[in-house]
Amino acid sequence: MILVDTTVVIDFLRNRSNPKSELFKRILAAEVQFGFSAFTMQEVLQGSKTPSEFLRMTNYFNAYPIIYPDQSSGTYICAASLYADLRRVGVTIRNSMDTLIAATAIINDMPLLHNDRDFDAIAAKFPALRILDPEGNC
Repeated sequence: MILVDTTVVIDFLRNRSNPKSELFKRILAAEVQFGFSAFTMQEVLQGSKTPSEFLRMTNYFNAYPIIYPDQSSGTYICAASLYADLRRVGVTIRNSMDTLIAATAIINDMPLLHNDRDFDAIAAKFPALRILDPEGNC
C-alpha cells in the first residue's frame, strides 16, 4: 500500500498536472492500493473554503483507507525524533505535520508519494522513509 501525501491530493483535486499528480492518476487507474494518513485528511479538510467543500472532501476521504497513528505514542515519538535529529544537523522542516506523515509511512512500512521537498530532506537522513519517484519506484 502507498501512502499519499497532502501535496499530491491537493494537486490532484485542483487538476494541477505535475509528475506526482500524474503518478497518482496512474495509481488510481491501475487500482494500486493506497491510503491517506489521518494527518493528510486533517490538512486537506482544514483547508476547505466552504461547508459544502468540507462535506465533499469528507466523503472523498471516507471512500479510501485512512491510516491512523498507532494506539501508543510511537508515531508521535518517531515524528519528534525525526524533527529533532534533522534540526541538530541544520535541517528545519517547515511543517511538523510532515514529520507525522513521514513517521506514519515509516512505522507502517509504506512508500510515500509526495510533492514536498521536506520529505526529501527527511528521507536523505532517514532511509527508512521510502519515497516514490515519478515513475513509481522507491
